[in-house]
Amino acid sequence: MNTHAIQIWLLPGIMLGMSLVCFVLMGLDKHRARKHAWRIPEKTLLLVAVLGGAVGGTIGIWCFHHKTRHWYFRFGFPLIALLQIILIGFWGTRGIY
Repeated sequence: MNTHAIQIWLLPGIMLGMSLVCFVLMGLDKHRARKHAWRIPEKTLLLVAVLGGAVGGTIGIWCFHHKTRHWYFRFGFPLIALLQIILIGFWGTRGIY
């Protein structure tokens, strides 16, 4: 694979990986909430979302019905996810190097 192809897939690959991590963290935190166990800090969940995992976090909110009472999760995650999807689209069509 040439350098150009690596550059095109780098950002989407990072975001896919971070989305998977954020999705798993949301499920794990919901599980821990039900068990009254130690929880994952909200700052950690937000940080992972901002670093590329907002799509997975949004899917996690919907799948696990978790953090739905907090406006910054319910509205913030989808907004960040939308911005990240736009960034990926811009990355792919414009070729940010």
